[in-house]
Amino acid sequence: MCALIDNGSFQTRAGWACGGDGLSAPLLQFKSVAARSRGAARSETQIGNDIANVEPLRWLLKSQFDRNVVVNFEIQELMFDYVFVHLGIGSEGSVDHPVVLTEAPLNPLHCRQMMSELLFECYRVPQLSYGVDSLYSFHRNNTQRGVGPSTRAWSSPPGTTAPTSCPSSTAVTPPPTCSLLQLKYPGHLGAVTLSRMEELLHEHSYTALDYHEELEKWRSAEFYEREVHRLQLPYAAKLLGGALSAEERQEKRAQQLRRLQEINARRREERLLQDQERLDTLLSVQ
Repeated sequence: MCALIDNGSFQTRAGWACGGDGLSAPLLQFKSVAARSRGAARSETQIGNDIANVEPLRWLLKSQFDRNVVVNFEIQELMFDYVFVHLGIGSEGSVDHPVVLTEAPLNPLHCRQMMSELLFECYRVPQLSYGVDSLYSFHRNNTQRGVGPSTRAWSSPPGTTAPTSCPSSTAVTPPPTCSLLQLKYPGHLGAVTLSRMEELLHEHSYTALDYHEELEKWRSAEFYEREVHRLQLPYAAKLLGGALSAEERQEKRAQQLRRLQEINARRREERLLQDQERLDTLLSVQ
């Protein structure tokens, strides 16, 4: 049976190719990140769903992607290990299943060669096929197809809206969205991170088929209250009863004053000892 791997820069999805509608969702879904401390063993690496909370480990996170192109093949190998283990492939020394792998549009030839070398040399897969996830979706959900078996260009059928250039949301959209939210909510500057923006865009947003129609809908207060998503950013709750009384504040100041007096007294004693030692040295020289 063929193994399908949607190798996305935000999320990796994997499963088996089943005829018909045998599976409504991939068997495995996880974020395409790995966390490993410097100098830690390979077995100590946390990947995808093994990371309970991404934010505290954000400075340790590593990805195989630069924008939407795979460049770090050491991390990519860890991702493949995670995928094949959780798919239940237990063959020794090789993966005895054909693999269908998604890649970015116009993927550089060098990156594809490195990926092929990794899968053929390290995992010894018998067959490998590459494709673009959006074209797979177009092929599956459209009865009229504008892609011929021997063509190198994608032509859309008549009546289909196809923008000439569509930037990738994973590569382009999160940074400006993150900057805008940081400007709008300066009090949450540290909590509005790029990883949260990626999750926000992928989990809580959609593409409007008719922008002006959607804009009119969102101007309605009822529609807004029904469809809006409210997210709670992490915060540190203040301890109850933290306010000190006047007597407690006075006692605290007195303790600080006594502590400073003790420190100054020790310093004076140390200076006196140093002066005495210097005087004894000068007298011995005479």
